Amino acid sequence: MTLAETAAPSVRSAPTDLGVLPSELDGGVASRAAIGLIVLATDQTMEHEFRALIRQPGVAFYESRVFNDNDINPDTLRAIGPRIAPSVSLLLPSIPLDVVAFGCTSATMTLGEDAVFVEIRKVRPNVACTTPVTAALAAFRALGARKVGLLTPYAPLINANLVRYFSARGLDITAVATFDRQDDREAARITVASIEAAAERFAATSAVDAIFVSCTSLRVAEAVARLEQRLCAPITSSNHAMAWHCLRLAGVDDVVHGAGRLFELPLV
Repeated sequence: MTLAETAAPSVRSAPTDLGVLPSELDGGVASRAAIGLIVLATDQTMEHEFRALIRQPGVAFYESRVFNDNDINPDTLRAIGPRIAPSVSLLLPSIPLDVVAFGCTSATMTLGEDAVFVEIRKVRPNVACTTPVTAALAAFRALGARKVGLLTPYAPLINANLVRYFSARGLDITAVATFDRQDDREAARITVASIEAAAERFAATSAVDAIFVSCTSLRVAEAVARLEQRLCAPITSSNHAMAWHCLRLAGVDDVVHGAGRLFELPLV
């Protein structure tokens, strides 16, 4: 056999054409509920925690990113406002969504919940909306909590504004503390152990009905159940509360085992 004969391709017959086969459609992965998330460009945590908390069959979430500056201050937070609607427009265009959630606590407080909802509904009229602030307020109602400890990574000025925002809505912020990590990239790297130690300080030094860990970059969901058992007080966070609120607004009332007290409760 010559080299030319060895290299020659074999002759193959044409594939059998089976034509157009029958197919059926179902509700897809979001047959029970479809949730849209607006995630900050610098956020490293929110989607990770939502995957841990929203795991019910037939429930799915879809993300779009919105540009933000690394530095967290009132000016950079206000600048996010007009970018919200264009980000919403990228979420499954022409496909219905049950809920749209905007994932920035400090920007929501700076812009105001209603202003955020206006931006979302420019693209998704009449859709159910939530934010970490909206979800936290709903969570406190469900938990029956009025005296709240507030832990954040924000600058003291932003903390003071958040205290005023919550106080104006009937909450008593009995203790407040910050890690003072004003770069969102650093906030995402604050260890879970640091958050757990801070929560223990709150429980030890102040009478609280609940502890709220503010900022979607902070990793809290994995620690909620064990902290609640140890501290005998309910704990929630921006991501934790918003994942729960998304489910409940979408009509999904399933109990999520191992996710803490809040995920056993309905909306109030």
